[in-house]
Amino acid sequence: MLIRMASPLLGPNVLAALRIGMATLTLAVLVRARRHTWPAGHWRELALIGLLSVAAPFLLFAWAALKLPAGYSALLNSTAVIFGIFASAWFKEDKLTVRKLVGCAFGFSGVGLIVGLGPVEPSADVYVAALACVVASACYGFSTPLMKRALSRMQPLQIAAGLHAMSFLMLIPGAAWSWSAAQFTPMALLAVVIMGVVTSGIAYWMHIRILAHVSSVAAMSPTFMIPVFGVIWGHVFLGEALGTGIFAGGALVLLASGLITGFNPWQKWLDVADTKL
Repeated sequence: MLIRMASPLLGPNVLAALRIGMATLTLAVLVRARRHTWPAGHWRELALIGLLSVAAPFLLFAWAALKLPAGYSALLNSTAVIFGIFASAWFKEDKLTVRKLVGCAFGFSGVGLIVGLGPVEPSADVYVAALACVVASACYGFSTPLMKRALSRMQPLQIAAGLHAMSFLMLIPGAAWSWSAAQFTPMALLAVVIMGVVTSGIAYWMHIRILAHVSSVAAMSPTFMIPVFGVIWGHVFLGEALGTGIFAGGALVLLASGLITGFNPWQKWLDVADTKL
C-alpha cells in the first residue's frame, strides 16, 4: 500500500533509493548502538545479496506500482516462496518432490487468474508489471539461501546493514537521474520513512535473526500474510476494487505455498484429535 502511494509521486528510482537509504541509516544507528563492526571484508557477497534481496525487488515493485493495485503486487509477492524452494534445492538445503512441483503449478495458475480475471483490465502494461513483480519475488526467493550461508560468517545485524548499504550505492545513479521529476509531498515522505525504518531496516534485521534458527523456506513463511493485508489495506485505504480473480488466484497462490512448504495450519489440532482418539 505504501509503495502504491509513494511511487507515482516520487518515481520508482527515487522511492527505492530513499527507502533503502533510510533503512541503511536506521541499521547504521543500530550497528553503532550494539557496538558491531561493519563487514567491509564481505562487500562482494553483500553486494550480491543486496542486489537480489533489496535493490532489484524494491525497484521492480516500485515500478509495478505505477501499473498495478497494491493487492495485485501483494499476491504476486507470495510466489517468492515458490522460487525459494527451488533455490533451496539448488543449494542442497531441500529436495524437490511431486507435491512441491504440483504446488508450483497451482502457484503460477493463481498468478494467471489474478492478472487475467482481476478487476484491472488486462493490457500489455499490466502483464509486464505483473512479470516485474514475479521477477522481484524470484529475487527474494533466491537470495534467502545466500543470506542463510552468510550467517556462518557475519552477524544478522551486520548482514542487514551491509546489504542495504551496498544496495543504496547501486541505486544512487538512477535516483540522481530522476530526482528533478520527483514530487516530495508529506504523504510520500511519510511512506518512505515508514518503509525505510520499519518494513526494511528493522524488519530485515528481524528476518535474518529468524533465518539463523530455521530453514530458508520456513523463514519465508510470513510471506503468506502479505496478500491478506495487502488486499485489505489496498481496498480500505486506496479504494481498490476486488474481483473473482483476486480471491480465486490468491487462494491458489496460498495453496501452492502450503503444498511447497508443507505448512498446514490445522495440523496441530489434527494431531491433538488423533492423540485423544
